[in-house]
Formats: sequence, structure tokens, C-alpha cells
Amino acid sequence: MNLALVRFALRRIVSAAAFALIVAASAFTLTRLAPGDATTELVASGARPEVIARERARLGLDRPFSQQALAWARGMLRGDLGESSMFGRPVRALVLERAAATARLAGLALLVATLIGLPLGVISGATPRHWVARLTAPLSLALVSILPVVGALALLLLAASTGWLSIEPGAIAVPALALALPLAASLERLQAQAVRDVVSAPDLVAAAARGIPPHRLIWVHASRQSLRPVLGVYGVVIGSLFGGSFAVEVITAWPGLGRLMYDALRGRDVFLVSGCALAGAVCLTAGNVIADLLRAIVDPRARETS
Repeated sequence: MNLALVRFALRRIVSAAAFALIVAASAFTLTRLAPGDATTELVASGARPEVIARERARLGLDRPFSQQALAWARGMLRGDLGESSMFGRPVRALVLERAAATARLAGLALLVATLIGLPLGVISGATPRHWVARLTAPLSLALVSILPVVGALALLLLAASTGWLSIEPGAIAVPALALALPLAASLERLQAQAVRDVVSAPDLVAAAARGIPPHRLIWVHASRQSLRPVLGVYGVVIGSLFGGSFAVEVITAWPGLGRLMYDALRGRDVFLVSGCALAGAVCLTAGNVIADLLRAIVDPRARETS
């Protein structure tokens, strides 16, 4: 394996791990210092002071913040994310369950968006007068401007009105399409511009002069070269995908990290909030690392400039 590629990968992995730990520590600190805690509902319900005090002691909320932070950091080093005050279960098990659901949703949305957006982008960029390109351009511009939350609401309305898609809790079609369609439109626009820049490059002009068939010139040579700038923004694309998925999960009742984070914030479950933040940061940074590695493989110059 290329030594430069290995060094590049190690740098990306180390910076990703540091970012994930900073996000988790920030979430723990902000949640713990915010007004209220996991016993706020007991106080609001009029529970007796001794009951509240006993619950605070059980959860460790009666200790100074410095001691709580130190205990949390020690647990992190052992892979122990603490226990959820809402569910009475280890945070690690809860987060792994929900992270798998979020990864499945995001992965499906990214796959659908890629399979739709990149081929349409090649057609639009290489043959802008084609009927597919003429139809795709206005649709892409419209979808790019739609937030995933708005798209999810529109798809829920469509599904409820027509019955074409299931709206039962746990059904994946609506949340996946709500994430995939705006992302596909963005990828189509990026790919179309990249192809337009590539087809006029001297090497492709020379290849066309040598008699290479147009379909091979476009779908093999131009497509491969145009992937470099597109892969360069895949990290940002994946970040927006995970950011949008959290809100979409809440609206569509998808049992992922977004819904778990929402419940944890409502219940002021400090360990669960920090665990969800850590998992979200890991998913985000993993996507960025994969995108950077793909870009480095396609374009070796990225290994030296990043």
C-alpha cells in the first residue's frame, strides 16, 4: 500500500477521533450546566424532597460538576458511557441500537441519491440539450431549495393521501426519500458542472480526435475525471445528510439517533445526550474520512494538500 496514502489516512483518523471526543465532552458539559436535570419532572409532579434527593444521589447529580465530569471521562476511557436515567439501561447499548438504524437510513438515502444524481449529472453536463437534461435542471433546482424536513412533511401528506408509501413508525421509505431527493439534486448539479468542465479539457478533445466513441468518452473518461471534485465535497454532503436525518427521524418516527437525542434532551438525560452526540460525531467523521480517502485514491494530489 502507498505509504503516503497510509499517512494521509492516519492523519484523518486521528483528527476525526479528536473531533468526536470534543463534541461528546461539549454535549456533556452544556447539558449538565443547563437549567434542570433528570429529576425536574419529579419536582414538577410534587414529589417529596427525600424522594428527589434519593434519585439525585442515585444518578450522581448531587456531586460537584468537576467530579461528575471526571467520572464521565474515566468511563469514556473504558468504553463506558454511563447509564441512561430515562431508560435505566447502559447508554452504550442504547446508542449502538439507534446508531445502526440511523446508519441504515443515511446509507440508503446516500445510495439512492448517488444512483440518481450522478448519472443524471453526467447526462446534463455532457448533453445539455437532451430532453433528460431539460427536464432534470428545473427539478434539481426546486429540490435543492427544499429542506429535508419540508420534504418529509410533503411526503407524509402524499403517503397519507394516496397510500403509495407506508407511514407506519419504522417504515423507511418516507424518511429515506426525504433525505435522498434533495441530496440527489445537489449531486446532479455538482456532477453536471464537473462534466462540463471536463469535456472541454485538452486530453478529452484529443481522445475524441483519435476516434474514441462518444459514449465511451463520456461515461468512462469524462465520468472518471469529473468524480474528483464531486468526491471532494462528499464529506460535506454526508455531514448535511446526518444533520438532516435527525430532524427527519423525529417527524417520521424513525427509531434512530435523532429521535433518541430528542428524547434525551427532553428528559435532561446527560449521559444519553453525550452518548448520542458522540455517536453522531463518529458517524459524521467516519463519512468525512471515507470521502477523503476516496478522493485521495482518485486524485493522489489530495494526499499532499490535505
